[in-house]
Amino acid sequence: MEDGTQQLGHCMVDMRELSANPEGLTAAGVMLTPQLSQMELSLACRDLLPPGRDRKPNALVQVSVIDPHKQLLVSHACTEIVEANKDPLFLTGVTFPSEYPASPETLVKLTVYDAKDKSQESSSFLGSATFSVGDLLRAKDERLTLSLRSSDGVCAAGTVVVSRLKMGEMEEVDLDHITTELPSHKCPLVCESASHFCIDRDNNPLTGPVFKNPICKVYRFQTVDSKWMLVREQMEECTLSFSIPKQLLSLYIQEDMSRVRHLRELGELSPHWDNLRKEVMTRYGGIIGSYQETLAELDKITGRSFKPSCCKAQKSLEFIPINLHTQRMRVTCPRKTDAFYDIVTVGAPAAHFQGFKCGGLQRLLSRYESEKKSFSTAYQCIYYSPEHTAKAQEVLSTVSLLQPLISILADQLLQAAQEHSSSGLREALKNLSDKTEQFVHTLKDELVNSALLALHAARPGYVSKNQKQTPVQGGQHQGHIHQGSDQNQSPVQGLPGHSPATSITDSPAGCNNVEASQTTTRGEGGTLKHQDSIPHHKEYDEEEWDRVWANVAKCLNCVIAMVDKLQEEDGSRQEPAPEQQLADVITSHHPGEWREQLRPHVTRLKECVMEVVEKAKRAMTFVLLQEAACSIPQGFLLQQRRDVVFSQALAALACGFVMRLYAGMQDQGFLKQLHLVGLVAQFESLLSTYSEEIGMLEDMEVGVSDLQRVLFQITEAKTDDLSDLQPLVCGRRDHFFVEVPLPRLVFQTLPEEIRGGQPLRVFPVLFNVGINEQQTIAERFGDISLQERINQRNFEMLEAYYKSLSEKVPRECLPCYQTQTDIKELLETLGQNVVTKKRKNVEILWIAGTICRRLNGIRLTSCKSAKDRTSMSVTLEQCALLRDEHQLSKDFFIRALDCMRREGCRIENVQKNIRCRKYAFNMLQLMAFPKCYRPPEGTYGKVDS
Repeated sequence: MEDGTQQLGHCMVDMRELSANPEGLTAAGVMLTPQLSQMELSLACRDLLPPGRDRKPNALVQVSVIDPHKQLLVSHACTEIVEANKDPLFLTGVTFPSEYPASPETLVKLTVYDAKDKSQESSSFLGSATFSVGDLLRAKDERLTLSLRSSDGVCAAGTVVVSRLKMGEMEEVDLDHITTELPSHKCPLVCESASHFCIDRDNNPLTGPVFKNPICKVYRFQTVDSKWMLVREQMEECTLSFSIPKQLLSLYIQEDMSRVRHLRELGELSPHWDNLRKEVMTRYGGIIGSYQETLAELDKITGRSFKPSCCKAQKSLEFIPINLHTQRMRVTCPRKTDAFYDIVTVGAPAAHFQGFKCGGLQRLLSRYESEKKSFSTAYQCIYYSPEHTAKAQEVLSTVSLLQPLISILADQLLQAAQEHSSSGLREALKNLSDKTEQFVHTLKDELVNSALLALHAARPGYVSKNQKQTPVQGGQHQGHIHQGSDQNQSPVQGLPGHSPATSITDSPAGCNNVEASQTTTRGEGGTLKHQDSIPHHKEYDEEEWDRVWANVAKCLNCVIAMVDKLQEEDGSRQEPAPEQQLADVITSHHPGEWREQLRPHVTRLKECVMEVVEKAKRAMTFVLLQEAACSIPQGFLLQQRRDVVFSQALAALACGFVMRLYAGMQDQGFLKQLHLVGLVAQFESLLSTYSEEIGMLEDMEVGVSDLQRVLFQITEAKTDDLSDLQPLVCGRRDHFFVEVPLPRLVFQTLPEEIRGGQPLRVFPVLFNVGINEQQTIAERFGDISLQERINQRNFEMLEAYYKSLSEKVPRECLPCYQTQTDIKELLETLGQNVVTKKRKNVEILWIAGTICRRLNGIRLTSCKSAKDRTSMSVTLEQCALLRDEHQLSKDFFIRALDCMRREGCRIENVQKNIRCRKYAFNMLQLMAFPKCYRPPEGTYGKVDS
């Protein structure tokens, strides 16, 4: 094979595939003892024999690990192609990461090829050389010069120079003997690394349960002052790809089962409402069954941490984010602190299985809300706005949370009384008072009162005055109403301001005073008299609810008064008082009787709270029943779609949050910003506003916006075991908490506010600029208003975040960058670009990304599958950072970009997804791309993505 044309296959199938089988690694001679820490090599060649007189070779080196027992090759890495050069200096190095270590006995084979074309699909063998890692370690300066053996065995094919790169040291290596055609022959191949303020994912076990299966690449690039920087890429999968969606599915199931239970507990309803309840419960049952089936399928998957792009439309994986990975670029420069740049890449959160024939969530929800009033007419329901539906869910959740808490605090008060502890009594009373007042405040809402009235009208046997005058004709379906017919008039239709076509927000202020409602007379024309449809006070006392929840406050006052008396008596015992005066304060109160004196008042308080909870639950459940009834079936389908999209978005955000937290653990300025204001999470999207992708973008917009309902909390892990460091999700659809556990020693270093459990906010923003050929069609013949609206709205949100940050956080807390452009100036430039009519204005993405990094934010980049366009964006951003922050030479910018795209982590991402090392572009598509987003020749083609 070596003396003819060689087909170069996949260059990184080696260690990662073997890692699934530790025995295989040992057998391959990789996990021999003693194992070395991470080792990285640089390569160069000298005096390569030209394949012909008319041209110089297009050289590349393939690196393989040799099994010393079976003499089998395991392909490990490949350099970039250096064109037309017999003395090539390769910018792409070779890395043996600590996860897949080498040993001194490990044998490495270097094979040099002349690439006939840039696709590397066919190459001519030039020569090869073999060495052991031990040979390299024993060599002077840890550098070997090896003769290349040609196919005929004659050592006349040239030489290859192998040098060990070491992060953390500075060493001048003389490469005068290599004609590199570069400005300088002095190449400091190893760069110094000052201490950095970052938890290093490379060597720290803290991230073990979250990030896994790393792929590492190393490069050396020249700076403007002819020095050399060392650049290391590391891409990893994230366990949250599966763990977050699985936790969310469990929470969705619990929430929907709770709703079904509450519907059952509504009690007896009239046939019309009972039929609606049964239909709604059936719908919920279908969702619960579907989610349980999906969860069972996900539980069967083991050892997998990402969803390949080719599975994006697979139903069992629809809650899993597409191709979620983290990527870190580590830069080591002479006499400078190491720098780290992190990014999360993920396919656009979208419901691919459900499809985009009718658009995405943004369009579907807008259409649904506009049609909802007509649904309420058809189902004889009150129309509740989304705000009132959310309020009903909030009341349900709050009272369910506060009721057991109040009960516990009441018992603590009795315990303090039993112990005759004045200080304990005061503290317990304060806690009980605070939570009870919060409970009362939650229920002091007109929505609860009006819902109780509507529920009363839905009970069997309720007959309004007009129904007595005009009996309901039998034989008609209870679930629908014929337009213009009063005979099937729903009992709640006559409630003030609650006609089916009227939003509850239009209700008159005098809803409590029913008799004061405006009335009309029923004339011969059949005009409805509103008052006739309202239950009379003898049937339903509208003031009863006010009395019920007010009783809670009264009971609390009784408890407070009794505690005051007990403490007054205690003070009186310290200073003897006349017997009659003491009797006036309290009758024969002895210290042991404090608990008995308090018990009746505390019991009454708990009973009142329970009574209020039961009424409020029924009222709010009835609101949600009506909202669900007039949502059939579209509302349930939209909820499922929203659940899917949110699951993908939250997994990506949680991954980014954990990554950012680990990186900033020793940065006090960052931690201060985290608890005072929160973090911005900037989603960059490259979707077009044409065809199916416009539906994906509409899904993504809602999914990212829904992340505003998420709060994070840092907790102390139960143990330091890695399994206890997995983030946990709790809450319900309208409000989720993500708990991030840290080991005890790490947790203790955090600011007191964070250790105290303060909720931490994240501010998600989304910027989209389509760059492909479909966007060209949209810009010339279609509509890009969605993109313009998204960018404008999210610019305003980013601007508001910066304003809040400026007011609460000192400027010193933000990171320092070489580019001294003020953030305020960057925001002004971004604002100008957002409103400028310019085709494929990718400067919006560049500036937004820069602002995000300057604000200590979380960077996420997406396209349809996070594979092709995303790879172009990530590599461009990395090279721009090297240029702007680390003085990457202008002459090396394109070479660096090509290296990363041809042999870097992103091409490995493509390989992982579709088993092919080709970006899914064709020449026609690329003609429409901005030039800086085009991959190097030979790295793209028609593939199934």
